[in-house]
Amino acid sequence: MKKPWLLLAGIALLGVGAIIMVKTNSTTPAVPTHEHQLAEAPVQPVAPVAQTMPAHFEHAPSRSSLGPTLEPEKFTGLVRDAYRAAREIPQTLAQLPCYCHCDRGMGHKSLHSCFEDDHAANCATCINEALLARKLEKEQKLSPAQIRDRIVVQFGQ
Repeated sequence: MKKPWLLLAGIALLGVGAIIMVKTNSTTPAVPTHEHQLAEAPVQPVAPVAQTMPAHFEHAPSRSSLGPTLEPEKFTGLVRDAYRAAREIPQTLAQLPCYCHCDRGMGHKSLHSCFEDDHAANCATCINEALLARKLEKEQKLSPAQIRDRIVVQFGQ
């Protein structure tokens, strides 16, 4: 006769434990993280993404002051095309924010920084922004500031 009561008591305790865990998790503030953020790095409060523009240059830096980008031939498809865009319009990309927010976790200074290593090869945001920037500059003859406005509208939401 004692065993059914023990079973019911155990189930009740599990239920109470689950309720406590749910309440604790729902009252713990969510900490924004980024896939590139190091686990050891101290967590800093971050404004909502829609209100912050990632790092970029307001005016074109000299081409010689920008780091070299990786060889486009190391890649295939759209990735190769994006690395080609970085080679063709480096000063424009330097004036554009990258909305994968790699400036926070990786210290990137602009969209151009994404192409100085293989970060962009693994990031659809970087690839799409670079391809759009090249298209807008070459086909529509937009200035870097106009391209930046378009990037903010399309990727900053």
